[in-house]
Amino acid sequence: MYCPYSEILDICTWILNIYKYNWQIDSGTMDWPGRWNHVKKFLERSGPFSQPDFEPSDQMLEFLLENCKILVIGAGGLGCELLKDLALMGFRQLDVIDMDIIDVSNLNRQFLFRPNDVGKPKADVASAFVNRRVPGCNVTPHYSKLQDFDESFYRQFHIVVCGLDSIIARRWINGMLLSLLEYDDDGNLDQTSLLPMIDGGTEGFKGNARVILPGVTPCVECTLDLYPPQVNFPMCTIAHTPRLPEHCIEYVKVLLWPQEKPFGNEVHIDGDDPKHITWIMEKANERANKYGIASITYRLTQGVVKRIIPAVASTNAAIAAVCCTEVFKVATSCCALINNYMNFNDIEGIYTYTFEAEKKEDCMACSKVVQTLTFSEDDKLQDIVGYLTESTIYQMKAPGLTTVMNGKNKTLYIQNVKSLQEATKPNLKKALKELGLVDRQEINVADLTTPNTLTFRLHLTTPIQE
Repeated sequence: MYCPYSEILDICTWILNIYKYNWQIDSGTMDWPGRWNHVKKFLERSGPFSQPDFEPSDQMLEFLLENCKILVIGAGGLGCELLKDLALMGFRQLDVIDMDIIDVSNLNRQFLFRPNDVGKPKADVASAFVNRRVPGCNVTPHYSKLQDFDESFYRQFHIVVCGLDSIIARRWINGMLLSLLEYDDDGNLDQTSLLPMIDGGTEGFKGNARVILPGVTPCVECTLDLYPPQVNFPMCTIAHTPRLPEHCIEYVKVLLWPQEKPFGNEVHIDGDDPKHITWIMEKANERANKYGIASITYRLTQGVVKRIIPAVASTNAAIAAVCCTEVFKVATSCCALINNYMNFNDIEGIYTYTFEAEKKEDCMACSKVVQTLTFSEDDKLQDIVGYLTESTIYQMKAPGLTTVMNGKNKTLYIQNVKSLQEATKPNLKKALKELGLVDRQEINVADLTTPNTLTFRLHLTTPIQE
């Protein structure tokens, strides 16, 4: 039966008017009767999983809707899921930080983005989408780095939830939240200075979620060894006996690029620059043809250069659901939190396991124990730098070292500022005693992995003691 478009439009308008009349939508809050019934069931009555100190109240919903401020870090595969879940759960005051722009490869799983969004900041597009789709929600975007904000910015939030793909970023925000903690004269933690962090991560069909209460539960640095190491190919294989397409890409990246300098002496590889990736792909294919290896695609080349692990949308959805549930529990105290680390795996079936990670008594981030570096007085400064970067305990990226001698600050080595690097680079080959360093001297170390300066105590041995 044929129905004219005008009649369909009239019917739709009639139905909409009925709904408007029955719902009586509040134009100020964009709420309608029954919208939050599913949430009220948890907040206005106790249950078998409620904590002993939980007091059911209708005021809790008001706090959730109007006052609770959540910071979401990351607007990628996991971040999109987090924003969607939090908004639909009733969290209206959301901020999101992300420094990336949308790539066409993101569209298969980052569902807040569309083809015409490619090239735009993820934070801006994601926040606009959620604000448009969820009535009453107010998501504020920040197209920037974590490091662009100081303590006053982070203090305004009640909870931080992370959907990051960078261990360095996790370590940095971990250090920032620890720096916000305040203690009384007896060393007791002021609970009001504690900013809880819910951290989620995915890797293919694997994922994890954890609750971190800074100063109370294990921090990121306490469990640094739980993060999977990056896959590195042996140099001899890359240079002489390549067997995989990845070996050819690594050969161009590690050996050929520094030799040929295709875009200039001071130009480093940019994994997001199509010209760089195309050049590496073409050179890698030349090497692959020579050794009878299958052809190499642009996507594989970029994946190896940026160390991208294929993301799975269902894993992101599962981990985001767990994280948002924990955010809800932290905000309302309606149920006990997970204690404190959950693993998820759906490679073969679905497997989850929760265990209690333990604090390290000498954690360099959350303990007050000064770290000790033991070296011989004849060791070089570069030995200390190498240890800080290669050690599984510290895993630093570009440590800068300073100390105090005769009441004056002395810069031993700085990497991140080119002029200082050139001025201090000769110190790397000097013996520690030649630099004037003595036993029990304190060395201050700054690194990309933390916003705080870490203090180490040097324990120097002599050849006789050795």
